[in-house]
Amino acid sequence: MKSDFPRILTLLRKEKGISQKSAAEQLSISQALLSHYEKGIRECGLDFLVRCADFYDVSCDYLLGRSPDRKGSTISVEEIPDPEDTGKENRDIGAVLPVLNKKLIANSLNVLFDYLTKAGNRSLTGEVSAFLMIAVYRMFRVVYAANPRNQEAMFNVPAQVTGQYANAAMQISEANAASIAAGHPVNGGEPVKNVESLSISTERLGQEYPMYAPSLLNLIQNAEQRIGFKEKNTRTKK
Repeated sequence: MKSDFPRILTLLRKEKGISQKSAAEQLSISQALLSHYEKGIRECGLDFLVRCADFYDVSCDYLLGRSPDRKGSTISVEEIPDPEDTGKENRDIGAVLPVLNKKLIANSLNVLFDYLTKAGNRSLTGEVSAFLMIAVYRMFRVVYAANPRNQEAMFNVPAQVTGQYANAAMQISEANAASIAAGHPVNGGEPVKNVESLSISTERLGQEYPMYAPSLLNLIQNAEQRIGFKEKNTRTKK
């Protein structure tokens, strides 16, 4: 049985808000056996797996960690909603700051990924994407942890090591991306062939991305203010 099963089995029970004893009774097994399943001490059979899927209204693939979707479905590129699509997250008129920051980030990402498309380098796109995904993952975990009732079992990586492991993974992705961009790809990748397609200036940004460029330039300004770097004046006074 895949190691994700004990974690997901425990998560589903806790999200349902029932005790181990109650879950065991409803699943027609002993509490001791369910405890062994949740701790990964013993592996369950197919019959119990199906019963759990019915009881928690999820797919067997989800229980086994084979799909992140509770129903076990996969998603294609065409099915992923666009960030601009209206939804529940956009309906809170009073939430000005989240909406503003979301637009700055989303619009800036549009520019960034358009340049990645122009570069035509799959390795560079992969490393940049990995870095950004981990950054979002880390911040989602921070927000998730604000409510102590949220179940840590939702995540496979323990909270105690998430920051360090994520830092390492992000640094590796950044190093690989920088190496590719500098013409020295690692791990058998290829350098960016058409570097002229990445000719960038504020004037050109405004011409090519009249809608998105202001967001990107504001994001750069906000980020550098947050970084707080101040160059020291090294000139000696006479």
